[in-house]
This record gives sequence, structure tokens and C-alpha cells, in this order.
Amino acid sequence: MLFRPELCGTRGAIASTHWLASAAGIRMFDRGGNAFDAAAAAAFTIQVVEPHLNGPAGDAPILLYAAATQRVEVVCGQGPMPGNATIDAFRRLGLAEVPGSGLLAATVPGAFGAWLRAARDHGRLRLADLLEPAIGYAAGGYPLLPKAALMIEVMAPLFRDEWTESGRVYLPHGEVPRPGSRMTNPLLARTFERIVAEAKAATHDRDGQFDAAMRAFYEGFVAEAIDKFVSTTEVVDATGDRHGGLLTGADLAAWRPPVERPLSLDYRGFEVHKAGPWSQGPVFLQQLALLAGYDVGALGFGSADHLHTVVEAAKLAFADREAWYGDPLFADVPTAELLDPAYARDRRALIGDTASGRLRPGNPAGREPWIPPVLDRGTPNEPDWRRQLDSGIPTVVKRTAANGDTTCVTATDRDGNMVVSSPSGGWLKSSPAIPGLGFPLGTRGQMAWLHGEHNNALAPGKRPRTTLSPTLVLRDGLPYLAFGTPGGDQQDQWTLNFFVNHVDFGMSAQAATEAITFHSDHVPTSFTPRRARPLTVVTEPGFAADTLAQLRRRGHEIDVVAPHSLGRVCATGMDARRMVLAAASHRGDSPYSVVV
Repeated sequence: MLFRPELCGTRGAIASTHWLASAAGIRMFDRGGNAFDAAAAAAFTIQVVEPHLNGPAGDAPILLYAAATQRVEVVCGQGPMPGNATIDAFRRLGLAEVPGSGLLAATVPGAFGAWLRAARDHGRLRLADLLEPAIGYAAGGYPLLPKAALMIEVMAPLFRDEWTESGRVYLPHGEVPRPGSRMTNPLLARTFERIVAEAKAATHDRDGQFDAAMRAFYEGFVAEAIDKFVSTTEVVDATGDRHGGLLTGADLAAWRPPVERPLSLDYRGFEVHKAGPWSQGPVFLQQLALLAGYDVGALGFGSADHLHTVVEAAKLAFADREAWYGDPLFADVPTAELLDPAYARDRRALIGDTASGRLRPGNPAGREPWIPPVLDRGTPNEPDWRRQLDSGIPTVVKRTAANGDTTCVTATDRDGNMVVSSPSGGWLKSSPAIPGLGFPLGTRGQMAWLHGEHNNALAPGKRPRTTLSPTLVLRDGLPYLAFGTPGGDQQDQWTLNFFVNHVDFGMSAQAATEAITFHSDHVPTSFTPRRARPLTVVTEPGFAADTLAQLRRRGHEIDVVAPHSLGRVCATGMDARRMVLAAASHRGDSPYSVVV
């Protein structure tokens, strides 16, 4: 029995991780907008109403299918490292890795510009329409999610003593807001309002207004505020010390979100598209390439063979992520070889009857893999709020383990336009809010290695490898399904389970989002501090006791976690009737899907 129905309609569908964002997207359909307008309005709204999970200065890889061109594109909303960011600069500070919070890990803000470009190039509505819901909620208020309230409570001592501008934004009247209370962010509202005003003053032309907004953010008052704060301020970060930052106004002015071709792989007649190896996206394709050699449906959903096969495939694919992925503009990433069927066949032979405890990257094109040593550190006597900062993802450590460190937005319309993104970063826990702007910078730079020999080594102007990984699928050349989930390193395990549930086990999209899920914790973490991971299969309750017993006999450790706690998959698409559909998981703070 489903917790929610799968929704179908005739005009447009949207699914996101917040009901107000989904409602904002539907408003754009009502105004004559398309899927790109709906997704952009939802994404700008999510920057306001889920500040613990993302913000305007975060990151947002966007996959889209444009019916007008019949092409899949990637709008890269992952900003690069600053021009002054070198390995030597960090070494001179005595750092062995990029801190997981503060100013040193800031990349060029990518999310805001990526949505501007996607909406300008493919949408119909004007910028003022798309930002209107976000401005309304920032100025007039929205109900604060319990996890956001809890995170603010955890961080309140830091906001009062050190990150005082964050206290101005997130501690109204100096007090911790209660869950469900009416939260506002007037500074962010004024930032968005000024961007719209400057765009309107520059030109009456629709596209020109998007370009003017881009200049306001990346060359105008927003960039100036960021430059002034970063160049004149030292803040406490995850190291426990005060550091300034490296990001400058010149870095922002030099960047615009690029549009790229995706990577793709055919899986049982479905054409699956992902972003390139500057993201972890190809790991989804590598898992599918390995599973293509099995009759997964015949294994039986929830059987020991099913879980074992998927987990062991994930270990192999993620080992290649660790050894080979990086920004292809700077590194020689053997992408074609990693996705070659012959390579997958050879790697598949490594999947045996028992659990592998080793990280086993492959040798694409005969090359020798190398993975930097994993660091493991911790100082038990440091203040509570500094221990919490030590995690680069927004982990609620007081009472709740957060599985959603990101957001998701996806939309499809009746013309066949389809878009999906996993916006993240720039959350309230990442670094202090920028004075006058109402939002903090991101910390994606923590994912780059301070080892010059590695493909993901830090370098000026280089994109650190991100975990953000939306997926877009065509069938017979037509738009079929777009989906994503929050979840850091687990994104391409939870969404893989969703896709396999749908394709191999015949579940509807909604049933596939709700099915009991699992992942391997053997995958190395991408966030500072990087730690060795246990040989554990993490599952929700509901798998048969005999299944778990068989897995233990095969050498897997089993960790059964809270019900409905792994992933928050959002999906939209088109069915065989050419009707739009939307599906959303019932987990966590409950993603919401709407159709018209």
C-alpha cells in the first residue's frame, strides 16, 4: 500500500523537497510558464525555506531536456576554486585538508547563476515572476522546519559568539526560533528585490534582464559584498582556528555557468544521462553497467542476492570514483574507458559470493589507480559546536542524524521539457552569512584533495568533485524520467535503488520511491574530515530476517536504521499516454509533488 498516490496530469508536474517550493513551481505553470520556469521558481524558493540545506551561494548541477532542441544538456552550477587557491596556500597554513566550514573552502557561487542561465535559455517567464515567491517568503515569512530549528539551536553559541552576522539572520531578536515558527529573512528578500530592480532598470528585454541579474550578482553589489567580507574578515572554521578566505570579486566576475553535454549509458532500453566526472554522476552509470550483466529482476526484490549484488557493484564503482574522477578540464579522466562494456565485464568478474572489504579501483586503459590516504582525526575535548562544525555536511548531531544534506527539484511539462537538479551548499552551517546579503558562502572546496598527483587535486579555477548527482532518462529518444535525492555520497546509491525498482522490479515511480532501501557504508566519504568507512550494509527495517542472516553469512555487517530514513527521492516524467507524472518519497521532511 502506497503512502502517497502517483500523480498524473496534462500540463505540468513538479516534485521538490519542500511543499512551498512545489507550490511556487505550480504557480509558474498557471502563469503560462514551462518546466524550466517552474523548476527555477521552486529552486529560488528552496534557497529561502530550506536554509539548512542550501542557499544562493551554493551549488546546483542542472540536467535538462529541451523539447525545442531535442537535446539533453548539463548546466554546470558547480563553481570553481578561487584563483588564489593552491595546495601550497593551504600547506602554508599547516592544513592537510581543506576545512569543512568557514571561508577557506568557498568556491565561486554556482547555484544562483545556473538557474538564471537555465531559465533565460529555456523558460518563458520573466525574472521577476520566478523570484516573486522567494521574495514573498523571505519578507513575509514561512514555517521553520523542525530540522532547521534544531540546527540553529545547535549552532546558536557559535552564531552569538563568532558568526555574529549569522546570528542576525537566523536568531530573530537574539533567540533560537521554535519549530514551526514564522521565520523571515529580510536581508535576503532585499537582495533578491535589488537584483530584480537592477535587471528591470537595465532593459525591458526578457533575456537582457536575466543577463543584468547575472551581472548584479557576479560583478555588481553581491560580488562587492562578498569580496569585502572575505578580504577583511577571519572567522572560526572547522579547524578551531580563525582563517580568512581566498575568494575574490574577480573570481566571481570571471565565471559564468557553462553548458555541457552529458554522459550517457543505455540500460535495458533506457538512455540514462548524468553530469561529467567533476561530479560523482558517472558512478551511477558504472553501477548500471555492472548490473546489466545480471537478471536483476529474477533475483527477487529484497533477497540476499539482490542486496549483495547491488552493494558489491557500488563498491567497485565508487572505488573508481575515488581513484579517477575530477574536473576533466584539468585532469585526464578516463571516462570512456570507465564506461566501456568490456571494462564493466572485467570488473563484474570481481563480484563474488562474499563481501569484499577492500577498496578496489580498476585499471582503465591499463593505467594504475592511486587513492590518497584517508585521514582520520578528532579532538574529543573541543567545544561542542566545534565538533559539530567538523562535519562538512549539515549533520544534526544533537538528537537527529540527518540523511538529507541537500535538496531536489524536478519538473516536466506537456511539451516534453524536463529538468532536474540537486541544489546544495551555502547552508547556514557552512560559513558566516555575508553582511547585508542574508546568505553564507558554500564549502564545496573541502572535496578537493591537497595531493597534487590526484585527478581531484585542488587547483586555481578547478571544480572540486561534487556529490551532487541528478539523473535524467530518455526512452526511445523521448523524455521519460528525471529524478534526484539529497544524501551526499549516498545519492547515487539511493537513486540507483529507485531506478532499479522501477526498471527491473516493475514498480511504479511512486512505489519505487517508497520501497525499503539500503546502501553500503563502505563508500569513502567525500567530506572533510575523510574517514575510513566500515564494511556495513545500512538498511531500513522491513527486509526479511533470513535475508539479513544470509548477508551476515556472506561477510556483510548489517545496520538497521530508523524506518523511512534513507533518501528523499523526487521524480517527474511522462508516461506512455504522454501525461506528466510526479512522484515523491514519504521520507524525512517529506518531499512534495504536484501536477496540473
